[in-house]
Amino acid sequence: MTSAKTTSSLFRGPASVLNEILRLGRHCIGLLIVGVLIGLACLPLNLVDRIQEWFFEFLPTTGQTRWTSIGLLIALAPVVVMPILLILQRGPWRGGAGSGIPSTMNALEDPSLMPDAMEAGSTLHRGILWSVATAAMFPLGREGPVVQFGSAVARATQKRWPNWMPALTERQMVAIGGGAGLAGGFNTPLLGVVFMLEELTAEYSIVTIWPALLVCVAAAGFSNLGGEPIFGLGLINVFAPEKEQLFLAIPIGIAAGLVGGFFNRGLVWTTARLAPMVRQRPLRTGLCLGASLSLLALLSWGTSTADGEALVKQLLERGLPGLGSEHNDLRSGIVSIWITVVRVIGPMLALAPGVPGGLIDPSLTFGAVLGYTVCAVIGFSTQVGVGLGLAAGLAGATQLPLVSLIFSWRLVGDQQLFAGACLTAVIAAYTGRLVSRTPVYHALAKLQRAPRL
Repeated sequence: MTSAKTTSSLFRGPASVLNEILRLGRHCIGLLIVGVLIGLACLPLNLVDRIQEWFFEFLPTTGQTRWTSIGLLIALAPVVVMPILLILQRGPWRGGAGSGIPSTMNALEDPSLMPDAMEAGSTLHRGILWSVATAAMFPLGREGPVVQFGSAVARATQKRWPNWMPALTERQMVAIGGGAGLAGGFNTPLLGVVFMLEELTAEYSIVTIWPALLVCVAAAGFSNLGGEPIFGLGLINVFAPEKEQLFLAIPIGIAAGLVGGFFNRGLVWTTARLAPMVRQRPLRTGLCLGASLSLLALLSWGTSTADGEALVKQLLERGLPGLGSEHNDLRSGIVSIWITVVRVIGPMLALAPGVPGGLIDPSLTFGAVLGYTVCAVIGFSTQVGVGLGLAAGLAGATQLPLVSLIFSWRLVGDQQLFAGACLTAVIAAYTGRLVSRTPVYHALAKLQRAPRL
């Protein structure tokens, strides 16, 4: 009898292994399909983002050309577009207002909010509202809509084909989808995984890490058909000894952390103050905000417009407007401070009334300008300053040093700056935390949960 049982178990062993392999393979295929679908959902947003780069070329951002009629129309577009967006957000497209990340975070915390937060209609409305704002050169990023799209697609797919998904809860799948949306929007798989772990779930578990990697890789690979190229700002191939990097990390990290912290507090404060005004007087509020954005554009050579990536490319290639690539005189300092100011105020005016968008690109931009300025003043390579400033600006605003480090690498692709970028991101994150104790997305999510008066 014992011999028969042993023989039977030997025959069942390979079959069980084969079934397990088939099950794992089916789950991997299911996750890859989810990633492809998320990449497909993000693809239109990536293509719309290209419009900003094309329009940016019509603006006198170098300071060496005058305003043209086309440039003036682009700069004045917010005066018309902002009231339309606020009226839509107050009325039929109310569910599409806001970044998308705070609502996703609230849904992850309270599952009862999941159906409304991931609803197809509001998700589509958010994408359309963001696309119109982007075409009008609003100074905002796109991580909010792409995270929302990714979460909604992942949840819908799991509901439709539950047998193709591994043993993941709805909450885990939504978090993975949100990270994959970020990966698809910026062609950075590792960034999507780290954002999911560091911001959306705060749970470092192998149960979610390997599925997230598969979904993020598929989403980023598919979105690359029309999305962000690898090293979108170009490669910074400037040799900088580690001692020099660590020295630069201190002033850049502190400066970007302070600015990022005040940007955090300013955005949350402005959002709270504008919410009742948008509900009660959307047309008047939209006209005032749109006129303010247009005025900033006219007074800054157009550098206050768009998400900021084109401006950072310009910093790397030609320097500040009309002043060349290497300078440290008084005029350059004034120009640097002014561009930093408009790159902080502009995104607050665009995001605070609830226009869908993101603050990653704006934070990267003012960080790059600050890093450029610090290095120009003390006589170091401004390209190194831009590379370190990218990580510092984002870390100061979001208090997410790992996300900031990976994002800066993805944009400039120079691992030679590893030591400086790490220290800069950490200093900026903790300096920003001294100014604003609550990370910006958490503060916005809490504000969204607050009852309306």
